[in-house]
Amino acid sequence: MRGILLAGATALILAGCATAYQEKGFTGGYSTTQLKDNMFRVHFNGNGYTSRQRAQDFTLLRSAELTLEKGFNYFAIARSDKTTTRGTITTPQTSTTNFNAQQTGNTVYGNATTTTQGGNTIPVTKPGTEQIIVCFQEKPEDVFTYDAKKLRARLKEKYGIE
Repeated sequence: MRGILLAGATALILAGCATAYQEKGFTGGYSTTQLKDNMFRVHFNGNGYTSRQRAQDFTLLRSAELTLEKGFNYFAIARSDKTTTRGTITTPQTSTTNFNAQQTGNTVYGNATTTTQGGNTIPVTKPGTEQIIVCFQEKPEDVFTYDAKKLRARLKEKYGIE
């Protein structure tokens, strides 16, 4: 019984927080794929507590960091898609029975009441964003690009990321 309670408490703690800025793991995160020397697919999946805005911002943050890691200064978004995973979770169901008894002579009278809680099905929406980015050393003309250093600094400050 103790193990079940510990597992349940752990699951609640993990589910109670929006996805952190991290590599893809149990609660979501980012992943990247290199398509060409200067072209990458960046994907971020959130959990049920992650807002659409947070998922988009973390995709941009990963794009900025990846641009700088690969020795570039700017990036443009060639394609962007929003993804959503929908599902449900069902809360555990518990039942408690209370029994009252009363003896009169050799006869026992009683009643029992059973109360059942939980077993609720809750819809969960997990936002995600995928982008194809093209990286540049120099800022190209006539193409909207992000300055990777500036964008990274703004987003890290917004979310309090070191």
